[in-house]
Amino acid sequence: MAKTASTSDRRTEILKSAAAAFRRRGYHGASVDEIASALEMTKGNLYYYFKNKEEILFACHEYSLDMLLALMADVQAETSSPEAKLRRLVLAFVHLILDELHGTALTLDPEALSPVLFKRVIAKRDQFDQGVRAIIQQGIDQEIFKPGDPKLIEFAMMGAINWIPKWFDPQGPATSDQIGDAFADYLVGGLTR
Repeated sequence: MAKTASTSDRRTEILKSAAAAFRRRGYHGASVDEIASALEMTKGNLYYYFKNKEEILFACHEYSLDMLLALMADVQAETSSPEAKLRRLVLAFVHLILDELHGTALTLDPEALSPVLFKRVIAKRDQFDQGVRAIIQQGIDQEIFKPGDPKLIEFAMMGAINWIPKWFDPQGPATSDQIGDAFADYLVGGLTR
């Protein structure tokens, strides 16, 4: 059992290294050698955990989406207001894209995946999107949020959050917590009546 946890931890380290390389150079520009050397591994060692670069990219998406879907399930089970639920999701999403996979969690070239893997990523992403839209619709129905199209509202919110890695500087003055709070204030607060 300890070996499984160790293997899982090492796979996560590889994903984080890969995400950092993909952020710097893009999926096509980053090499497996670069990912492995950042972890003081050989390319052969890396292939023990993942068979190729595409599998690493897919695993980055799976890792991120599985975390978001688990959070969505928790949030949907809560009895809190749609505003509190949406705020929790925004905060977690910002944390995920900035702290878990170095700003690239869900913005990593999914179109570089084979059609089969791309469909799997899109299905999970759509499941998360539908959950966000349902919470927005609840807020509208309960007259907590201003009337609007939940799909367009969700696109605006996710677009704003997904753009953060483009300008975020880990050495800059704002922490991921500060950015998350500010975005939750702007994005969720902007919906309230």
